[in-house]
Amino acid sequence: MIETTIRPADATDADRLTALIHASGAYRGAYYAMIDGYRLTPDYIARHLVRMAVDAADDRLLGFYGLIREPAELDLMFVADEAQGLGVGRQLIADMLDRAREAGTTSVKVVSHPPAERFYLRVGAVRTGTRPPQARTPWEQPELRFAV
Repeated sequence: MIETTIRPADATDADRLTALIHASGAYRGAYYAMIDGYRLTPDYIARHLVRMAVDAADDRLLGFYGLIREPAELDLMFVADEAQGLGVGRQLIADMLDRAREAGTTSVKVVSHPPAERFYLRVGAVRTGTRPPQARTPWEQPELRFAV
């Protein structure tokens, strides 16, 4: 069992978080267009709430999220392939909802990677619609919302 610590990311974590994005097996094949060339920058970390889950024993990165504060939107959510199924995603969502609640937010929007929709529904999000295809995402994406 992994003991997980969730802590704020800082500018020095940007490359580590970017590497996790690019290592994600969920974005292979057709979905690679979503992350192709994407880099999480220190500026992004400074502007948004970015929190990361690490193994308490060795500081190994297990996952992270990026929450845009206004309007509230879960912009990024990644769990390392080897940490999936261990509850890390649920812990990150619980942490995100706690932080949103502390900030006085009443709901958080999610535009989901299509294969991740089931996860968000299982952890309490409700589907609210579908985002039409975009330049980097030439397929429909589920839109969901968490009540805070």
